Amino acid sequence: MPRELTRCQRIERSIIKTYRKTLWNPFIAAVKRYELVSEGDKIAVCISGGKDSMLLAKLMQQLQRISDFPFELVYLVMDPGYAPANRQQILDNAALLELPITVFETNIFRVAKRTDHSPCYLCARMRRGHLYSKARELGCNKIALGHHFSDVVETTVMGMFYGGQLQAMMPKLHSTNFPGMELIRPMYCIHEDDIIRWKNYNDLHFLQCACRFTEATGEGTVPGKRQEVKELLRQLRQDFPQVEQNVFKAIHSVQLDTFPGYKTKGEEHSFLEHYGETSQEM
Repeated sequence: MPRELTRCQRIERSIIKTYRKTLWNPFIAAVKRYELVSEGDKIAVCISGGKDSMLLAKLMQQLQRISDFPFELVYLVMDPGYAPANRQQILDNAALLELPITVFETNIFRVAKRTDHSPCYLCARMRRGHLYSKARELGCNKIALGHHFSDVVETTVMGMFYGGQLQAMMPKLHSTNFPGMELIRPMYCIHEDDIIRWKNYNDLHFLQCACRFTEATGEGTVPGKRQEVKELLRQLRQDFPQVEQNVFKAIHSVQLDTFPGYKTKGEEHSFLEHYGETSQEM
């Protein structure tokens, strides 16, 4: 008689079986395409308590189990000042998913609340710095974040519409403030809708933001410009199903020769710098 699976085992099985094409395969594709994991790495998988970071942790855990080369994982949870119920929900989900988390405390919510200018931006910057610092303290050379395909596309569109610039989200990058540390985004090719389907299929309940400004627990709405872009892309998909995929492809095939201006390494450049060197017509 077959052994009955635990709930955690059923959840893990759903990743590599039921949602193999939409979760596991795109995850592996990103890890290989962008060379995100190397032998000997010690990676801090950063868990906020939301659906994205929790799935990331399970994907990385499974990758470690089947990898042809050794690497280490630390499941890092930073408490920026969560309400007790929100912190407990993270602990409960980590136990359910059998993730051996390391929790550390910060006062980020309290500090961010004191500013009248962009508290969410300040909170995000402080979170990143604390995560890098703790990961380095634990001997890690990389931190892994749960940004996904939809984040990449939305960030690109937001930059165009609201920032007046073409700027994408990189699958990995070197830290400027923490030499030797690298940030990776292994869910770069996974769509948010597929993460939601996996979550609902397994009847899982995660935090949305749990910000002390709103005291929100459970699923909520994404505020501001990002939500506007989400709605816009949702409408565009009705007539152009490939619109998001095309944006994603576009950031991988930028034709710099057709741009009147661009910026690299913080320096602005004009097409006039090289105008006349070629006679090609566009």
